Amino acid sequence: MINAYWSIDVTELLRRLHSNEHGLSSAEAAMRLLQYGPNELREQRALSPFRVFGNQFRSPLLLLLVFAAGASVLTGEWLDAGIVLLIVAATVSIGYAREYSAESAAAALRVRVRTYTQVIRDGSPRAVPAGEIVPGDVVLLSAGSLVPADAVIIEASDCFVSEAVLTGETFPTRKGRATVAASTALAGRPNCVFLGTNVRSGIARCLVVATGRSTQFGAIAHRLTLRPLDTEFDRGLRRFGYLLTTAMLIMVLVVFVAHTFRGRPAVETLLFSIALAVGLSPELLPAILSVNLARGARMMASRGVLVRRLNAIENLGSMDTLCTDKTGTLTEGVIQVEAAYDTTGVDSPEVLELAACNAAVQSGLVSPLDEAILQAHKPELLKVQKLGEIPFDFTRKRLSVLVRTSEGVSLIVKGAFHHVIEVCGQLPNCAQLNPAQLADLEQRYSDWSRQGIRVIAVAVRAMGDRTSCNRDDERDMTLVGFVTFLDRPKEGVSKAISDLARLGVAVKLITGDNKLVAQHIAKLVGLRTDRVLTGAELDSFHDEAVWQAAEHTDLFVEVDPNQKERIILALKKLGHVVGFMGDGVNDAPAMHAADTSISVESAVDVAREAADFVLLEKNLDVVRGGIEEGRRTFANTLKYVLTTTSANLGNMVSMAAASLFLPFLPLTAGQILLNNFVSDIPAVGIGNDEVDPELVDQPRRWDMRFIGRFMVEFGLLSSAFDFLTFASLLFFFRATVETFRTAWFIESLLTELVIALVVRTRRRFYQSRPGAVLLWSTVALAAASYVVPFLPFAESLGFVPLPLPLLAALSVITLLYVVAAEIGKEWFYRHER
Repeated sequence: MINAYWSIDVTELLRRLHSNEHGLSSAEAAMRLLQYGPNELREQRALSPFRVFGNQFRSPLLLLLVFAAGASVLTGEWLDAGIVLLIVAATVSIGYAREYSAESAAAALRVRVRTYTQVIRDGSPRAVPAGEIVPGDVVLLSAGSLVPADAVIIEASDCFVSEAVLTGETFPTRKGRATVAASTALAGRPNCVFLGTNVRSGIARCLVVATGRSTQFGAIAHRLTLRPLDTEFDRGLRRFGYLLTTAMLIMVLVVFVAHTFRGRPAVETLLFSIALAVGLSPELLPAILSVNLARGARMMASRGVLVRRLNAIENLGSMDTLCTDKTGTLTEGVIQVEAAYDTTGVDSPEVLELAACNAAVQSGLVSPLDEAILQAHKPELLKVQKLGEIPFDFTRKRLSVLVRTSEGVSLIVKGAFHHVIEVCGQLPNCAQLNPAQLADLEQRYSDWSRQGIRVIAVAVRAMGDRTSCNRDDERDMTLVGFVTFLDRPKEGVSKAISDLARLGVAVKLITGDNKLVAQHIAKLVGLRTDRVLTGAELDSFHDEAVWQAAEHTDLFVEVDPNQKERIILALKKLGHVVGFMGDGVNDAPAMHAADTSISVESAVDVAREAADFVLLEKNLDVVRGGIEEGRRTFANTLKYVLTTTSANLGNMVSMAAASLFLPFLPLTAGQILLNNFVSDIPAVGIGNDEVDPELVDQPRRWDMRFIGRFMVEFGLLSSAFDFLTFASLLFFFRATVETFRTAWFIESLLTELVIALVVRTRRRFYQSRPGAVLLWSTVALAAASYVVPFLPFAESLGFVPLPLPLLAALSVITLLYVVAAEIGKEWFYRHER
C-alpha cells in the first residue's frame, strides 16, 4: 500500500499504481489478485478434507481419550487401549462425515450470496465479486453500494458516505476529489472511501489503493480480532458447557482422590475417572449442532431462505417481534403510475413528461418510482442536454436535474410531496402560493393517501444560462403537478401475518411512507391501524418514552434510518428478540441493530451484507417457514442436551458413588467408554427427528434454569433406578463381579437409549413418532444389548452370559424407569414456570 496516499494527487496515484481512469485489463487484474491476494479480511480457505479431519482432534474430550489409550498401552492394558482407539476412530469418522457435509453446504450458500461491485475492466463497467477487487481497479459507486476497498475519489457527484463503522460519526460525510495533508486523520479525508462503509447518496468513481487486510478496516480487524457477536444460543451453549465441565471436574477429582486413598492402582483409577468424565460429557454436541444447523440451512434454502450466518438460525426461531418495511413485503412491490395531474387535479401529460425526463437523465440509484415512470412514459431525450444533478438523499427526499431544452435551461425537481412543496413559491400561473392554496393541495394529498395512492410532486425553475447547480438552487420553484402511484397488497400477506401471530410473532410496520398510506395498507393486510407513531413524534420522545411507546405501537411511519435503528433498540431493551426485514440503504442501521436481520437477493449491497438471512422471494410466508425451521433446529438440539443431562448424568453419578463403596469398579474404563459410545449412536439421528407442533408454536430461548432443573430432577430419577439395579444384583441375584458388570452395562445402556425417546417430546412418548433413524437405531441397539453377553468376543470385553431371570429383571427395571420418567415428565412440565 502507498503511504499517505490521501495526500497524493489522483494523477500521481494512477501512475504509481500503473493504472488509468479506464481501469485495468482482466489479465492485469488476475495477475494482481495473485500478487495481493483476495480482498478479504479473513482468508476463505478452500474446503479441505484434511483440514476437516484435523478439526476432529481439536476436542479436549477426544484428546483425553487418546491420552487414556496411551496410558493403557504403557501399562499393558491392550484390550482397554483397543476399545478406546476404536471409539476414537468411530467418533472421528462420524464427526468428519457430518462436518464435511455441513461445510460443503455452507460453502455452496456463500457462493449464492456473494457481493458484487461495479468495476471498470477492459474499458467497460462490469460486476465483479468484491473478493476479486485489486489495487489499481477503478470502481463505480452509487447510493446503496457497499465500499469494497480503501480508495481515492477520482470524481464524484453529491456523494455522501456513512463512515459510522470506522469513525462513529452518525451523519454521512460528503466525498469529492481533493488532496489533504499527510497528517490528516481518517475522519478528515473527504477524498477517500473505506472498506466497510456504505454510500448513502450520489455517485462516485474511485481508484482502489488498498484491499483486504491492508485496509483501515482490515487493520482494526487484525488488532481486535473481529468476531461476530455471540448469539443468545452461543452464550447458552457456553454456560451449559461450563456447568457440565464443573460437574465433570468435581466428580473426577473426588473419585480419583477417594480411590487413591483406598489403595487402588493409580492407572486403573485414572482410566476409570477419565471414562466417567467422557461418559458425562456431551461429546457429540458439536457434531449434533453442526448437523442441525446444516440441515436447517438446507431446509431453509429449499424454502427460499439462504442462511449467511448459521448460528443466527436459532435467533430466527426465538424471534417474537418482526419489524418490516412496506413495499415489496406487504405490497406487491410493483409500483405502477396511476396518473399525472396538474395543480388543479386535471390529467397532465406535461407533468409526466417532466417527471420522466428527471428519471431518465439522473445517474444515481434507479428507484422503483423512476422505473414506474419510465415504464409509463418514454421522454424525448434527443432534445435534452443534461448539465448537472443534485442526487436524491434521505434528508431532502427529492432529486433535481439541470437540463437544457429548446425552451432554455431548467432545474426539474421531483420528490416527496412535502419536501418539494417546501422549496416551491408559486404555481404555473405565476401566482404566489398562499395558505388557502396550500390547504387545498394538502387536502388533495390526504385524499389520495387515504386510498393507498402514493404521491410525488414535480416542480421546475428557469435557470437562465447556468451550466451547473447545487442544493442552494432548490428554491423559488414553480409547482407544476403530481404523479400518483399504486402498489397493491400482496396476495396471501394477510394470512401470513395471521400465521405469524399464531407462532407468537408480532409484526410491526416501519416505513418512511406517510401515515395515511401506511394506515391504508395496514388495514388491508390485517394490521391494527390505531396505534401509530410518526418520526416527528419519535424525535420528541426521550429514550424511556420510546421504550414504552414501541411496545404498544404497530405502525411507525415517516421515519428516517436512524429512527428505525432507535425503534429496534427500544424493542430489544424491553426483552424482545427482534427481527428486521429490509432491502434498502436506509434499512442497514436497523438491520445491524436487530437480533436477526433479513434481506432479499435483489437488495442493495449494504443491506444484503448486513443480513443474517437472504430471501430468494420477498414474502412474509417465506419468513414464517424460516422461523418454523429455526425452531425445529433449536428443538432438536435441546433434545440431545436434555438426554445428556438426564440418563448420562444419573448413570455416571451412580457409578461414581457405587465405586466408592463396592470392593470393585462397577464397570471397567473400557466398558464405560463402550457404553457411552453405543448409547450416542442414535443421537446422530436427532438432527432429522420429527418435532411436535407445540414445540414450534411459540418462540423459545435457551433457558439455563430450565436445563439445570431438568438435569437435577431427571438425573436423580435415573440414579434411583441405578441404585435399584445395584441392590437387585447384590442382594437378590448375588452377582459376581463379571455378572454385575455385564448386567449393569445392559441396564445402563437400555436406560440411556430409551430416555431419548421419552424426553424428546412433551407428549407421552407413544403419542409422538420419532424420526426413522432415531427410532430404528434405538430399537436395534436395545435388542443388541441383550445379545452382547452371548457373542464370541464378549469374554474379552469382560462380559459373561446372564441367566434369563436376570435379563427379565433388567427389562422390568427399564420398563419401570420409562413409566417413572413419563410420570416425572408430566409433573415437571406441569410445574414449569
